[in-house]
Amino acid sequence: MSESLTRLLDGCRNGHSLPGGLYRDPEVYEKEIRAIFLKSWLCVGHQSQIPQRGDYFLFEMAGESVIIVRESEDRINALLNVCRHRGSRLCDTATGHESRLVCRYHGWTYGLDGSLRAASRMSDGFDRSLYGLHRLQLRVFAGLIFINFDPSPVPFDPIENDLAAPLAPYQLDRAKVAHRQNYPIASNWKLAVENYCECYHCAPAHPEYSVGHGRAIPGDELATLLAPVMARAAAAGLTEESYVRNSWLAAGALGTDRGYKRYALLRGHKTGSRDGSPLAPFLGTIKDYDGGATDLHFGPMMFGLAYCDHVVLYRFTPRGPRNTDCEITWLVNGSAAEGKDYDLAELTWLWDVTTVADKQIIERNQAGVDSRFYRPGPLSPMEEFTGLFLQWYVATMRAAG
Repeated sequence: MSESLTRLLDGCRNGHSLPGGLYRDPEVYEKEIRAIFLKSWLCVGHQSQIPQRGDYFLFEMAGESVIIVRESEDRINALLNVCRHRGSRLCDTATGHESRLVCRYHGWTYGLDGSLRAASRMSDGFDRSLYGLHRLQLRVFAGLIFINFDPSPVPFDPIENDLAAPLAPYQLDRAKVAHRQNYPIASNWKLAVENYCECYHCAPAHPEYSVGHGRAIPGDELATLLAPVMARAAAAGLTEESYVRNSWLAAGALGTDRGYKRYALLRGHKTGSRDGSPLAPFLGTIKDYDGGATDLHFGPMMFGLAYCDHVVLYRFTPRGPRNTDCEITWLVNGSAAEGKDYDLAELTWLWDVTTVADKQIIERNQAGVDSRFYRPGPLSPMEEFTGLFLQWYVATMRAAG
C-alpha cells in the first residue's frame, strides 16, 4: 500500500465521511478498481437483453470492455472485447447481433464461445487453440447476469443461497427489461453509492419519492409501519423469507456482498408511481399488493428496489476518478406489453425524476469535497447504511494491502 493511501485510510473515522483524497486521487482510484471491482461479482444485465443466439451487449467499466453474448438457449458468455492478435476492439456498438466475432483490423474470427476460428496467413505451426478471447467467469441468477474478472473468484454460492428465497416470488428469470437509461454523473463512484445508501436527504431533495416511501422517515417509525405490511405477506403471495430476515446480510468474502430489507410504503401507495396506483401486471407468483417494497443489494455497485409489479435496478459503474455511470433498468412481467399492460412514461417517471435530482446532488457533493477546506463530517442515524458501506470500504482497502 502506498504511503499516501495509508495516510488517507488512517484519517478515516467511523461515523464520518471519508477524507477528500479518497474521492479524487487517481492512485486511489486505480487501487480500488484492482482491489474491489476486478475481484467482485458484478451484475451487468438481465438475460432478456439477449434473447436470441448471437445477441450481445457491452459492459464498460474503468477502461475495460466485455462482450456479453448468448451462445445458445442455455449458455451466455462474457468475453473481453480485445482481439488476441494486436488488441483491437471487436465490437463498437453497445448492443447488436453477430453470428461470429470478427476483428476488422486483420480479420481474426472468433466463435460465440470465444474460440479462434480463423486467422489467415499465420506461420506454420500456429495453434489457434491458444488464442481464444479471454473468458470471464459468469453466473446467471434470477435472470440477472453476473461476471467476475478474477480467474479464480470467490464462490458465487452465498449470493444465491441468501437471496434465492426472498426473490423467488418475483420470478425475475421470467421478467423482461422494459427500459434502460444511463445518467452520467461527474463524481467519484463512492459519492454516488453513499447517496443511494441513505435517505436522510430524501425528504428535502425527493418529495416525489418521500410521499410514498417509508425509508424517508426515521427507523423507529418505519418499524411500526412495517408490521401490518408483514401481516399481509402470505395473502399477497410473498414468502416468509421475504419478510422475516429484514436486515442487511453480512458481506462475507469480498465480491459476495448482498442484502435485502423490506419496508412499508406510505399513504396507501401500492407501488412506486406518481400517485401510488398500480403500474404493471404482478410479477411472478405475486397476486396482490401488500403495501411494501424490498431494497436489494448485489455487490459493490448494484442496488435494487422490488415492488409487486416492477423492479428497479441501479448500477453505479466507475468510469474515472470523477466520473460514474448510473444506469437504471426497469423490469416488468415478461408477458406484459408496452402500451397495453403498462405506460412506459409512467413506469419510469418516479426514478427518472429522482435520479435527475440525485445527479445534481452528487455532483455538488464532489465539488465540495474537492475543496482544500473540506473536512469529513459526522453521519446522521438515518445514514446508517452509508456508514456501514464506508466501514466496508476502509476495511477492504486495508486488506488489499
